Amino acid sequence: MLAWMLGSAAPAANTRDSAIEPQALLARYLAVRASSAALAAPLSAEDAMVQSMDDASPAKWHLAHTTWFFERFVLAARDGYAAFNPQWDYLFNSYYQSAGPIHARPRRGLLSRPGLTEVLDYRAEIDARIRRRFADGDLSNHDLRTLLLGTHHEQQHQELLLTDIKHAFWSNPLKPAYRDDLPMRTGRAAPLRWIAREEAIVEIGAAPWPQAPAFAYDNESPRHRVLVPAYALASRPISNGEYRQFIADGGYRTPALWMSEGWALADAQAWNRPLYWSEDGRREFTLGGWRPLDSHAPVCHLSYFEADALARWAGARLPTEAEWEQAAAGAAIEGNFADPATAALHPQALDASGPGLRQLFGDVWEWTASAYTPYPGFRALPGSLGEYNGKFMCGQWVLRGGSCVTPRDHMRASYRNFFPPPARWQFSGVRLAKDLA
Repeated sequence: MLAWMLGSAAPAANTRDSAIEPQALLARYLAVRASSAALAAPLSAEDAMVQSMDDASPAKWHLAHTTWFFERFVLAARDGYAAFNPQWDYLFNSYYQSAGPIHARPRRGLLSRPGLTEVLDYRAEIDARIRRRFADGDLSNHDLRTLLLGTHHEQQHQELLLTDIKHAFWSNPLKPAYRDDLPMRTGRAAPLRWIAREEAIVEIGAAPWPQAPAFAYDNESPRHRVLVPAYALASRPISNGEYRQFIADGGYRTPALWMSEGWALADAQAWNRPLYWSEDGRREFTLGGWRPLDSHAPVCHLSYFEADALARWAGARLPTEAEWEQAAAGAAIEGNFADPATAALHPQALDASGPGLRQLFGDVWEWTASAYTPYPGFRALPGSLGEYNGKFMCGQWVLRGGSCVTPRDHMRASYRNFFPPPARWQFSGVRLAKDLA
């Protein structure tokens, strides 16, 4: 029997957490699972097993791993559980060392078996078993909490599925489109303005879950106070057109703008433009295939090194995550997200201008100047799920705000995404900040 993940001992099956309403959770579970299937629907079986680089995973693996999570940490937490296929426990574990041996991440693209149809059957069977547990009222507080965590985990993998398949299709000489029906909207970016804030002591982070009713990952807690000196934040993300100016002014040829590691990497890999831009800078590869580059849309697919170099060139800097969260506190979670009915799956220019900050959420993840480290008093979740975030707090940088491939109901102001500074295949962009005397 698996260890009780979110407490010291498993409660009786008929106890309930008043903060989690089972039927609402079941509806969320089924909606999230359906969204994953819909995202994978345009892919052939061959598409779904491609792994174009070590940091990416095949779409088929994402579909299986998210299913494994529910089977391993909810269903298999009971004595006597019969696994769907015991061998798959090894194939679809990601990095939970305490849960057993793991198939090497760079070799996930070699898994031609099980086939896509078998993985989809696996998803259907685990969903049926979960529904039966709901129908029987046979879910403890631990089960409900783990299910809720699992739905957010799956939404992270929905985003990864899209970013990974985009890289796979871009790596294909034919440059196929993931979907040829994605809307392409153009707008006109409002002039960039600076929004100033005075020095203040602010609270950031989330109250620890599951003690607090609102879901948040353990790396978002505890809520704590931070002294934020006076600063100004750009009213919107940097656009493609503005990034073109950085390139034209020798941004990729000026070592003084770059961190040493970033300069060495850019030189070794011959970076001279964002990932997915054409050589002449007039087109970019999107999930809809090659399209004209919209000068007014937020620039994306930048590494931390590129974002930082751009900020130096502009006479500015990247915001800290405390500055970003202070600015986003209380703002509506609205923006260009991966909503099924309207998703463009690409950053869009925002026509409307007005006071305050624009496009804080959606469009592009915004690099911050903050290393991904624990907040004061951080405590990882007990058990295997404690491996989810805490052990990656080394050599990573924080991004905020979500992107055009992030599900809207997965996002909140305290959300801390993190990637290593060379990462470019995510929808990552930049919002500038500067100090105020």
